[in-house]
Amino acid sequence: MALVNKCWTGCVLGVVMFAGWTQAISADAVRNDGHEFDFEFGTWKTHVSMLKQPLTGSKTWAEYDGITIVHKVWNGQANLVDLDMKNASSHLKLASFRLFDPATHQWSLYVANSHSGTLGVPSVGGFADGRGVFYDKEMFDGKPVTVRFVITPRSADAIHFEQAFSADDGKTWETNWIADDTRVKDR
Repeated sequence: MALVNKCWTGCVLGVVMFAGWTQAISADAVRNDGHEFDFEFGTWKTHVSMLKQPLTGSKTWAEYDGITIVHKVWNGQANLVDLDMKNASSHLKLASFRLFDPATHQWSLYVANSHSGTLGVPSVGGFADGRGVFYDKEMFDGKPVTVRFVITPRSADAIHFEQAFSADDGKTWETNWIADDTRVKDR
């Protein structure tokens, strides 16, 4: 639960882009047009693996299953993600509002969860070669971390998501959130 409150609330998954931070994807490197998430509109069966205690050396993961619904907003230049997932001991509801900035050609991903009721500041980035990469800096357990969130479409009906933390400004990474979505076909 702490990971969801501290990590997902701020990233997809408390986030601040620090001025001068060079790992963010520049507008020149990625020319997005505001329709990069069009492939994701619809309903998805979701399986999430979440590291219970990031940056502690722990290898204990929690597994969740649920449904994700991605809604088009503003003809695709924004979208709203509604994720409802549970396991035997926990029920989590997350929402992500993604906004395209036509001036920078980058996306900002804002996340909230039903337990905290707050909206985090965005992770920022874009898509290159069909793969989305988004970064932010935030505090986790009182320490600064760099967060990387990667979205990899595997096919028209499958998407892979990974979030990782770095406590050493991007030299090493620890993956702490893995989600795989499979499209729910209309009947």
